[in-house]
Amino acid sequence: MTNENPIRIGLPRIQAEAGERRAFLPDFVGRLAKKGAQILLEDGYGASLGYSEAAYRSLGNDNIQFARREQVFRQDYVLVLRCPDEASLRLMRPGSCLISMLHYPTRPQRVEMLRSLGIEAISLDSLKDDSGRRLVENLRAVGWNGMEAAFRVLEKIRPDFASPHREAIQVTLLGAGAVAAYVIQAAAVYASPALRQRLFDNGVPGVITHVLDFDTTCSPKLMEPILRETDILVDATQRPDTSQPVIPNSWISWLPEQAVLLDLSVDPYDCEAETTSMKGIEGIPQGNLDQYIFPPDDPAYDRLPRCVTATHRRWALTCYSWPGIYPVECMEHYGRQLRPILTRLLEAGGVQNINPIGRYFERIIGRAMLSRWSVSSV
Repeated sequence: MTNENPIRIGLPRIQAEAGERRAFLPDFVGRLAKKGAQILLEDGYGASLGYSEAAYRSLGNDNIQFARREQVFRQDYVLVLRCPDEASLRLMRPGSCLISMLHYPTRPQRVEMLRSLGIEAISLDSLKDDSGRRLVENLRAVGWNGMEAAFRVLEKIRPDFASPHREAIQVTLLGAGAVAAYVIQAAAVYASPALRQRLFDNGVPGVITHVLDFDTTCSPKLMEPILRETDILVDATQRPDTSQPVIPNSWISWLPEQAVLLDLSVDPYDCEAETTSMKGIEGIPQGNLDQYIFPPDDPAYDRLPRCVTATHRRWALTCYSWPGIYPVECMEHYGRQLRPILTRLLEAGGVQNINPIGRYFERIIGRAMLSRWSVSSV
């Protein structure tokens, strides 16, 4: 690609809850500009992380500019971690390309809207290598950040948490995939090696993690005695069918009163779609970076959709993006993963020149393109 026809990339701010502070870091943006891209950042971009406009401009490249939100969305490409709202998407030009976490399989209405607007898209969560492994993910942060929050809540509500006379903490983990592996690692040290060492030095029993997959979780006879001994119940499942929960709300009554529910799958509730969508643990609210901890009496339970039962409640933790709790570390991580993929996109001269059966990174991009995605490709 030459600078004669530079690819124009708009980076808008994420308009979400106040706790959502993530933005691509100056080093990442500078590398795109040095590859020849014309970068347009929304006014105030990166300010939530403490970066000034000068921090981006100081990269010594005239290809980095700032502009109003409307102008940013009129570029050839729009790069933003979380999918913008409908009003923002309607600012995009037909034929332009959105690069974002789009979750095609679980957001059919979003897919239909993008197609109706004539927008191409590259879903960051669909960027996978030839073996099907996701290349843009932060699964370690999902597992560790979620477990760190869960142990802090358990420490708060359990008076005997640091007592050498208590029993070992029992973690019941639903699912045995990639996120689950990090949950196991985090649980073994209370998601804090320093805390684990302090408790160990005082003779406090540790943590036992039980890993359950579908053949167990579908049986109430097997699940009742397990849940009655569970201190932290973790949903790390990836379900092809989200119409039914893994843990119906009635089963929550089997848990101890001081148990903690941790939602790492963060599947959405959807009562309006033809096929109802439910969280893995029924009755947990939908959290975000403003609030991801919900005591049993939180008003959020009363605002759940009509198809959801929340009669039985415990302390619940759920967040749209667990990695976002530590935003700078999160964006450093995503930047490293995205750099070679976007470099190939720029070298190819744009998404229209991507050969889905071509070179390695072109195959990866091709699999994530909206124009090539269908339900049958899942």
